Amino acid sequence: MYVYNITTNIEGSCEQEWLLWMQETHIPETLETGKFLSAKMCKVLVEEEMGGVTYSVQYMVETKEALEAFYKEDSVNLKNKMNSKYAGKFVFFETEMKLIDKQFASKN
Repeated sequence: MYVYNITTNIEGSCEQEWLLWMQETHIPETLETGKFLSAKMCKVLVEEEMGGVTYSVQYMVETKEALEAFYKEDSVNLKNKMNSKYAGKFVFFETEMKLIDKQFASKN
């Protein structure tokens, strides 16, 4: 299992609009590619020197091959949609991670 993480810093002036767009449009479109099993979005709780607000979206993907297929078939189109809508108002970086272990708290 792999995690495809995208960390985005968005200008505060369009944060709420962007957040709604991410939840209602971008994340569902990404999941509709069929490459990912699930997604979760988190707000990063640090104050950035450069300003803005930072979020992390983590997509779970079964295989490295599925992630590579996403890069080849879908990634550019989805990034272009975000860039055309929010050009100059965000910066992002991507991280690939391999899930090593997953544990849950026991209920007593």
